[in-house]
Amino acid sequence: MSTAIICIVIIVICIFGIRSYTKRLSSGCCGGGETEKSVKPADKNADHYPYVKKIRIEGMTCPNCARRIENAFNKIDGMWAKVDSSSGYGTILMKQEKDDAELKRIVQRAGYTAAQIE
Repeated sequence: MSTAIICIVIIVICIFGIRSYTKRLSSGCCGGGETEKSVKPADKNADHYPYVKKIRIEGMTCPNCARRIENAFNKIDGMWAKVDSSSGYGTILMKQEKDDAELKRIVQRAGYTAAQIE
């Protein structure tokens, strides 16, 4: 009897795993079938951004995730973000210094976690 219950639990887990995997194959890891469109900062001259912070971001799984975080920062006047999903880090260039709590909130609103800010 216990063997049958264990087998049923394993089968249910496999079914959910397969459904999740097929969903990712068909619609991407971020749940949407389309790639996120890039939002470019108004000012792309790095010399105009005297403040720089490096953020370790958790929860990114693909370049679309990185683009979503970049867009969250690039939409804000005076900020320019470059995020790499493979390393898990983002570099934030700022015209005015922002406190770490504000940077964490921006990452969190994008759906990710700012684990460390340097």
